Amino acid sequence: MYKRILIATDGSPLSEAAVESGLSLAGLTGASVVALKVVPRYPRSYFDGNLPVDTADIKRIEKQWSDAAQELVNKVKTRGAKEGVTVKAVVTKSDLIAEAVISAAKKHNCDLIVMASHGRKGLKRLLLGSETQHVLTHSHIPVLVLR
Repeated sequence: MYKRILIATDGSPLSEAAVESGLSLAGLTGASVVALKVVPRYPRSYFDGNLPVDTADIKRIEKQWSDAAQELVNKVKTRGAKEGVTVKAVVTKSDLIAEAVISAAKKHNCDLIVMASHGRKGLKRLLLGSETQHVLTHSHIPVLVLR
């Protein structure tokens, strides 16, 4: 049925449910998994409302974010190994999270994307947007969304 499943995670309780479901589905279908965490870049514009930060500090902060993301996807890899599922742990840097998820799914030849939705409604959805909605409407790869 599925050969390679991309599981997008951000470490939240909702995305942990997506990880669990994605690994279970992979185990049932014999698919391998790509565990993905997208890390944003540090904002560098004065217009973002940030104070100027030294370049070395920005690099240090971005490294901390990347290291934490790698630890998160490595945990998914370990969980997968315990369930007999092969997992590739991937971290990518991008401010366009939904586009990074779609791009990673294409790059790794995934035939399903599993991710969570925080279920924002009304004004919050309008103001904060929905990465999941963007993936749903722009990906040619099927998406399984957990709430």
